[in-house]
Amino acid sequence: MRAIAIDFETANEQRGSPCSVGLAWIEDGAVIRVEERLIRPRDMRFSRFNIAVHGIRPEDVEDAPEFPEVMEEFEDDLGEMLVLAHNASFDMSVIRASYALYGIDCPSIDYACTLKMAKMVWQDLASHRLNEVSRHIDFSFKHHNAAEDAHACGEVALAAARKLNVSTMRDLPIRLEMTTGRLHAGGYTPCSVKRVAKRG
Repeated sequence: MRAIAIDFETANEQRGSPCSVGLAWIEDGAVIRVEERLIRPRDMRFSRFNIAVHGIRPEDVEDAPEFPEVMEEFEDDLGEMLVLAHNASFDMSVIRASYALYGIDCPSIDYACTLKMAKMVWQDLASHRLNEVSRHIDFSFKHHNAAEDAHACGEVALAAARKLNVSTMRDLPIRLEMTTGRLHAGGYTPCSVKRVAKRG
């Protein structure tokens, strides 16, 4: 049941402005490792709105490495495991935009969205935001901290797998009739679901 959850915080409204990345490694039914790295955006423009959300300021990342150097540490794991993200379209667009900004080919990544999963597994929840789903599964965390968000994303996926009695993370999207997304040098295929979840 190996997978890796990822979460980015950005400096401003541009997807190519990550200032923090959090990762959580899942193995044998548990989150076994959580890491966070600060990232120095190429454009050091931080919006007041984004600072209010995550609390990261320009001075916090002045001495941090930029995106390519940070991600190089994790590229092997991201390429080997299923990557999970809550609202994956955002996090995957950060990856794509950031590699493009530096003129680097995006590595091949298979990914699945835990937001889409949660909407199908817990249909009766009024909201499927990460904090609301985490509250439902009794997992407490500090929202909008990249490492904590990645950990929570991993716990959501594990809870969904337990609820559906799925033994591997790669079987979870299959069970939910979800097509996993894929990033690659030539573009991307989005994560999608074949059926619309019915509320009831």
